[in-house]
Amino acid sequence: MTSGAVTGAGSGGDEVDAWRERLGWAFGLIADDPAERAAALAHLAGARANTWAALDRFNELWQLTRPLGTEEQYQEQSFLRAHEVYIDIRGRSLPDGLWEGADGPGLPYALLFLEWEARFPGEWTEHAKAWGTKQWLIRSMAAADHDQPTRAKLTDLVEIVVRRAYRCKDREYVRVARAVDGEHLRHRLGEAAASDNPWARLHAGYVLWLLERPEVPNTRHVWRTWVSEASGRQPGSADPRNH
Repeated sequence: MTSGAVTGAGSGGDEVDAWRERLGWAFGLIADDPAERAAALAHLAGARANTWAALDRFNELWQLTRPLGTEEQYQEQSFLRAHEVYIDIRGRSLPDGLWEGADGPGLPYALLFLEWEARFPGEWTEHAKAWGTKQWLIRSMAAADHDQPTRAKLTDLVEIVVRRAYRCKDREYVRVARAVDGEHLRHRLGEAAASDNPWARLHAGYVLWLLERPEVPNTRHVWRTWVSEASGRQPGSADPRNH
């Protein structure tokens, strides 16, 4: 999978530039070069530290101006400025910067965050673990109207995820698989289901089974029932029915 950005359809030039100015550095997180990733991780550490410092300052001023009352407090210039600074600094970090939106000009950065978790799960967990954000972004990606480069990126992500041991919220990728379903995705899932990797056989087989049954919900009960009936249970591993 390439690490370049995917341009969202209909992105305004100014908005694209603003996102790039705030988070363009983050593409280093998915670089193949370890030195480039290390530099991006260092940048992220600084951005997160700045975010916490700005939040502390905002909270401090909130406490100081609280006796003024709500209306007067939100007219206090030092308080308003601290809030503006916090919002600006927060937008330059991850995952906080993604809260501005996961579509349009924000789409490449939503995909970046998911690709980082998929390809470098250890680094993602250590430096920016956010399971709720992961879930929200995956659900945001589960749309059928993406352009072809985005569909290709999402197909890559589905394949990466089904070929690994289960991680929190991975089951949400069934939504994406159903949204970008097609011959290409099913071929890649079929290869994974026929591989020597027991996790790939299990996960890919389940996703393929659900793609053939769009009316079946992707619930834990359905998952556990399918696993119990599947013939490819791998011995010696954690019970996958707990996912």
